[in-house]
Amino acid sequence: MQSRLFHAAGQQVSEVGLGCWQLGAEWGDVSDDHAQAILRAAHQAGVTLFDTADVYGRGRSELRIGRFLKESGARPFVATKIGRFPDPGLPDNCELAAMRRHVLASRQRLSVPVLDLVQLHCVPPELLASGEVFANLRLLRSEGLLRSWGASVESLAEAERCLAEPDCASLQIICNVLRQTPVEKLLDRAAAGGVAILVRLPLASGLLSGRLTAQRQFAANDHRNFNRDGGSFHVGETFAGLPLGKGLELVDRLRPLLPAAVPMAQSAMRWILDHEAVTAVIPGATQPEQVAENCAASALPKLGTAVHARLAEFWRQQVRPHVRGKD
Repeated sequence: MQSRLFHAAGQQVSEVGLGCWQLGAEWGDVSDDHAQAILRAAHQAGVTLFDTADVYGRGRSELRIGRFLKESGARPFVATKIGRFPDPGLPDNCELAAMRRHVLASRQRLSVPVLDLVQLHCVPPELLASGEVFANLRLLRSEGLLRSWGASVESLAEAERCLAEPDCASLQIICNVLRQTPVEKLLDRAAAGGVAILVRLPLASGLLSGRLTAQRQFAANDHRNFNRDGGSFHVGETFAGLPLGKGLELVDRLRPLLPAAVPMAQSAMRWILDHEAVTAVIPGATQPEQVAENCAASALPKLGTAVHARLAEFWRQQVRPHVRGKD
């Protein structure tokens, strides 16, 4: 496993992390023991970055990570997020008292004295605009509750607003072969400011695994079932904003553009890692064996300029016209 510098923390993190949304909710049911097996597999594969949120299973994901930390003695870099918890809900979640309560609750569930990174969790742009949420995070940092702060965002405009804050440590974004706008408009600016880029949904909710079919049935509590049209949250969080049928069609067109001898999922993550501005890619996994498959992308050679050029053209000409949701 290769590592990269997380500038604000002054430490190296694995360039392939583990997204822990699935350990809480909205990817079907995952038992406690199965969650621990996934976390152990990540640790054994050299993963030193876990990403979670207080709202994932209303704390279940954080509790499971906290259990793993206590039982294993491991000390990975753990990034969590606040802002979407249902109590009290938005916009009140961005008031100082609520933010402090949520940070303290995350710290307790994770069983750590200080949170490594607290990210705003896709809070509405009007709450970013005022700047109050950033001031609140700075105050909580001064109280010793967190070491650094960042933001998980849904649009380039939200990313730009966060980049205007000089001590923003990280941006978490959606970026993959089927959603390439950040490569064109964001990565270089973040790198110039020493802002870490954490890439979520690198496989576009499984589309870029190359294994999904039109016949695949998803559980009722899987976002790939209930959020296909953005009915519950930003449509870009599910299948990169593509209708499933169109996404499957595009994946078939994509196959001949990627190295034939490498699984599509690994090539898709290698494409992300080839961008030096990216600090880490944070794929989820619902099976322990998926963790090792994802981590294998770190050992692959770069795709090369010719492949990148083909994929950029594929995105502009064939994919972008069908992508829904704000960039």
